[in-house]
Amino acid sequence: MKTCKTVTGIGSASPRTPLETLAAACRILYAKGHMSSLAGQITWRDTERRGYWTLALGKSFARATDSSMVLVNDDLEVLVGEGIANPAVRFHAWVYRNRPDVQAIVHTHPRNIAAFSMLGIPLPIAHMDACMFHDDCGFLKDWPGVPIHDEEGRIIMSALGRARSALLANHGYICAGNSIEESTYLAVSMEHAAEQVLLAMSAGEICPVPRALAAQAHDFLLQPSIVNSTFAYWADQAPVLPTQA
Repeated sequence: MKTCKTVTGIGSASPRTPLETLAAACRILYAKGHMSSLAGQITWRDTERRGYWTLALGKSFARATDSSMVLVNDDLEVLVGEGIANPAVRFHAWVYRNRPDVQAIVHTHPRNIAAFSMLGIPLPIAHMDACMFHDDCGFLKDWPGVPIHDEEGRIIMSALGRARSALLANHGYICAGNSIEESTYLAVSMEHAAEQVLLAMSAGEICPVPRALAAQAHDFLLQPSIVNSTFAYWADQAPVLPTQA
């Protein structure tokens, strides 16, 4: 399988190719409780602009390797690799067409984000660990249905706008970053933020972080050095699980 140029994750012991990084992201998401079913996808834009790479449908996130990936075009036709793409990957194409800055997308249905999405309200920024979403998280109030058609892609893209992330009511979320590492970092951070909010709401009234301080924390938490080091730390904790006998 053809891969692209080698990149190095800060804090990693050895260089990783982009497809190895994509596989590491899959394993991180599994380890962080994001993949209890097939309802989730991760994609990375091909550097040659042929389409985007994604985990083949039915392949385990926990056992993902670079050979688990397929390259598909906007019509989900497989160009490289074995298997097919998750049909819900179709809405990712809308983001890639309209956001040239986006290089990777994560969309899953983890427990806390799914639970919070049922409340029908935007994600409050009430802890410093959630400040990467300050003025950088869209909100889709009405669920448009399973995102396997172009209309759902258009609606989700509209909710995302120019933000890196969006919370999707009655559904989940989307994180669209400038790297695999950033999108994964945002996805894991949003699930953690949703868990914190649900716990706080059960105890009393939430007190938001002051906007000026949230803006400062946003920029600090999204520094590439922090994003990449965090990803590398998580990747070290999420090795490839052995294939079941």
